[in-house]
Amino acid sequence: MFFMRAATRLLLPLIVLALAVPACSKADSAPPVATVSVAFSKDRVAIGSPLDIQYRFVVAPDARIDGDYRVFVHVLDDRGQQMWTDDHDPPVPTSKWRPGETIEYTRTRFIPSFPFLGQATVVAGLYRDNERLPLQGLDPADRESTSREYVVGHLDILAQVENVALWRKSGWHPVEFSPTDTALDWEWTEKVATLSFKNPRKDITFFLEYDARPDVFPDRPQTVTVSVGGKPVYTFAADQTELTLHRIQIAAPDLGDGDMVEMQIEVDKTFVPAQTGGGARDTRELGIRVYHTFVEVR
Repeated sequence: MFFMRAATRLLLPLIVLALAVPACSKADSAPPVATVSVAFSKDRVAIGSPLDIQYRFVVAPDARIDGDYRVFVHVLDDRGQQMWTDDHDPPVPTSKWRPGETIEYTRTRFIPSFPFLGQATVVAGLYRDNERLPLQGLDPADRESTSREYVVGHLDILAQVENVALWRKSGWHPVEFSPTDTALDWEWTEKVATLSFKNPRKDITFFLEYDARPDVFPDRPQTVTVSVGGKPVYTFAADQTELTLHRIQIAAPDLGDGDMVEMQIEVDKTFVPAQTGGGARDTRELGIRVYHTFVEVR
């Protein structure tokens, strides 16, 4: 009992002292170089569907940014674990941002397949190597952390069954995966690749995200024709080596009267990598590389 009373007498002054000392602030004392905000085309989005993301940076009146920084965008689950990212270089390099101006642009991202449904948190910031710049978020609490990542919004992730189901019938090579990005995969087409889906009997937007090998066709790039029921509805030149998204508007009458719709993606010429030089051993006949296809009912 003596030792308990002695210990209590020693602890009480320490507790009082601890309560008297104000908590150390974790606020970022560096002035923000810009205010960051993000707007989504929709707040509820199903896995596999496209999402337009509008980024907006309002540069501070006295900001001076030395060098070029990347935008990091992390999508976190309800435990704060990172699921996927949309890290990218802004269309105007940060070294060219001027005090007081607004940098605004839109990117489209297809929601990757992760084992998570529910509300996700989106954080963003600017980084270069191991350095992050101080920013200001729309929520004043964003300035209370020295991590320099700022909450810019929330998304409700829904199950993929909310989407129009697409079936690959023929003309598709097996799925391949990026060795550096687990959320990135693609399929090469053959000369003609066929998709099938239930007829919604309404106007649709068909999303086709692809890249190609125009270097293999120096005289003229491949011509890609999208047809429905054998009738061409859209044509473009496959002249892009970077991911490129086409939004193809198709009217309900063009989908026909049947319960199912068949869509063909056809190239006018193909190539075999093993015959192009450079040591490639791939003997497949390839058309274009398709990352995403999606049907949105309008």
